[in-house]
Amino acid sequence: MRFRDQIVWVNVDESGRPLTDGEGRAEMKYREQDEKSYRPSARNLVSLTAAEATAPAPVQRPKPTARASRSPIKDGAGAPKGGAGAAGTVLGRVDMAGVAATDVVHVWTDGACSGNPGPMGIGAVVLYGPERRELGEYLGTGTNNIAELTAIERGLELAASWLGEAVRAEKIVKVYSDSNYAIGLLSKGWKAKANQELVARIREGLKPFRRLVFVKVEGHAGVAENERCDELAREAVVRRH
Repeated sequence: MRFRDQIVWVNVDESGRPLTDGEGRAEMKYREQDEKSYRPSARNLVSLTAAEATAPAPVQRPKPTARASRSPIKDGAGAPKGGAGAAGTVLGRVDMAGVAATDVVHVWTDGACSGNPGPMGIGAVVLYGPERRELGEYLGTGTNNIAELTAIERGLELAASWLGEAVRAEKIVKVYSDSNYAIGLLSKGWKAKANQELVARIREGLKPFRRLVFVKVEGHAGVAENERCDELAREAVVRRH
């Protein structure tokens, strides 16, 4: 979105409207990777044009304006809970204006680990229109971070196998995860200090997806599909299946 004369990152809902707190303020960042966020009034935010939405993000961070609150808020604050409409921090520049439900694939993922390291499981739920596919898989022994990364990989593989290879080029694919670690490595350019081969493999697998968006959701907060993924992952660990 645009805040005055700057293109900024804003926490939005499925329709592209800013999510607001009780005072009508939205969450805003000047750059995607910034840790600090600001809370301008939603009235001061303007939707981008299609050309602006697909343009590269600005490299330099401007000084915050006097009216932008410096109080940070948590990811997903003010977001509705449950289902494909649950919102989080959108990490991508895809113009959602006028997008039909048949053009969007929702990929929910979660990893679980009994001990860290310990037995790992993953869960994935893919939603496309009124239909859904689910996956639970036992991975063996490893860490929670490995499980979270692998869940994203398997979720995207499930979407492609179900809907065909064209999903990578034609559909908007929204990946929902509660893992800051996984989202940071796969969408923010974080350097992998561990699990380097796994991260490199997943990054390579992301390249064919032309309209990929990562959404950070809060874990164990009653978000329906996130909770379902957690259930699938834990069941996989228990059953070793």
